[in-house]
Amino acid sequence: MTDRVHPNAAAAAAATNGAPAAKTAPFPATKSQLYGASRPAYRPQPYHRRRRSRSCCCSVCLWLSLILILLIFLLAVASAVVYLIYRPQRPSFSVSAVKLSHFNITSSSLLNSKFDLNVSARNPNKKLVFTYNPVSISIFSNEIDVGDGVIPGFVHNTKNTTLLKTSIISNRQQLDSSSVSTLKSSMKSKKGLPLQIQLDTKVKLKMGALKSPKIGIRVSCDGISVTVPTGKSPATASTSGAKCKVDLRVKIWKWTI
Repeated sequence: MTDRVHPNAAAAAAATNGAPAAKTAPFPATKSQLYGASRPAYRPQPYHRRRRSRSCCCSVCLWLSLILILLIFLLAVASAVVYLIYRPQRPSFSVSAVKLSHFNITSSSLLNSKFDLNVSARNPNKKLVFTYNPVSISIFSNEIDVGDGVIPGFVHNTKNTTLLKTSIISNRQQLDSSSVSTLKSSMKSKKGLPLQIQLDTKVKLKMGALKSPKIGIRVSCDGISVTVPTGKSPATASTSGAKCKVDLRVKIWKWTI
């Protein structure tokens, strides 16, 4: 029986004998080898975290927007209900009397004056009570400050008119040359000194058990004039054409609107 010689063994024998090795035919590729050569190599894809983070941010923004819209809607509904129940109205003010006891300017441009002022405050609301902080009062003539004072705070009940009385005194107030010239010209005029009265305060609203935060208001009154008294008797100002306007003062950071 003959021995089976493998090609590799024959090549090794030929090399030992010094003869050139014969070329051997390669084995045919198996099906698994052919399939592996034709299929592309697997490369793992990176994990996309940005897409998920973006989708999360969009969802959060959407929910926050919906909550904000809902809060605004509820606030509008609550405001409408409060308005229908209480029918809030602004308080009204009027200057009922102004008397000037003395008004003089010294040679060194110092102003001395005394005003007696009566202001009527009216609350037209049936279910709304106003609580005022101390009221700062300034009197101007041609935009020149000629007197300042303060009225104590008070509670303004429903359907009530309160008379506020105060004396505003200016002692040795320094004036510039332009203000002195303007005031002396008005003192000589037959129409007298034109006056503007300004009141600044903060007020809190009470509606049953509800209380609002303090709101700044400014009352501006003009159309008032007074002649400078020549004797000891005070001069009474003309207030028939006086008109007062009430404005809300809302402070946003450093600005007051």
